[in-house]
Amino acid sequence: MSAINEWTRRNRLIAFFALTFLLSWWPWPFYALGAVPTAFFACGPLVAALVVIGVAEGRHGYRDLGARMIRWRVGWVWWCVAIGTPLAVMALAATANVTVWGAPAPVLADVSWGALAVALAVRFVNPLDGPLGEEPGWRGYALPLLQVDRTPLAAGLVLAPAVALWHLPLVATGQLAPIALVVTVAITLVYVWLFNRTGGSALMTMVFHIAQGTGYAVFGFGGADAARMDWLTGALWCALAIALIGLDRAAWRRAPTSAVAASPAKTPIPVYHPEG
Repeated sequence: MSAINEWTRRNRLIAFFALTFLLSWWPWPFYALGAVPTAFFACGPLVAALVVIGVAEGRHGYRDLGARMIRWRVGWVWWCVAIGTPLAVMALAATANVTVWGAPAPVLADVSWGALAVALAVRFVNPLDGPLGEEPGWRGYALPLLQVDRTPLAAGLVLAPAVALWHLPLVATGQLAPIALVVTVAITLVYVWLFNRTGGSALMTMVFHIAQGTGYAVFGFGGADAARMDWLTGALWCALAIALIGLDRAAWRRAPTSAVAASPAKTPIPVYHPEG
């Protein structure tokens, strides 16, 4: 066991990625045979992070991850960004879908807002769903490790294809459109930007994920109109990622210290204090 612990300490990223894919993908072949009801477990990144931390870091690692997951004092502007950006992308795509392609206009009065609020709250605490199943792993654990010896842009370009590939079972089983893999690459870069601009707050990326994953089913789109929304929102996310890289270059050169992983030996992550 000491040899396994030592190898894991030296190769935390490899161990995390390997375990994430193993835990998430193991049902896929059994699903194809009709033996299990799902092809994919979204909680793979969460469980992988907890296991690797337990083997390689111990209590201080859990403390660091926990600090990122509850880092809420980032300034009200960033709360607005985390919630408002995904909603704005959805609203712009829906507007284009209606005005340019003639999709039926959503009737917001018909939306069950109470049920939607409950669904969003459940996503906050359900480890089998994307936000809680993914964010502690991808952003709370893997991204700070990647940024130890990489710029945020380089770290994002490593993380983005890994996250996209991780979704492959959902595409293969028809639960996601193939375009989602390309969009995931772009949106992962947006997550990197938000994580670093909020001083390493995985809480903000989780809030962002919940808002982004609300889905345009709430607008009542179906059939070709819903498929078109995949392309419209995808184009907007790609455009936003490119704009952030081009317009906020400082954010991609160096991550804040609070968004970089500590040594596995004993050093805790610094506390982030938002400006103002």
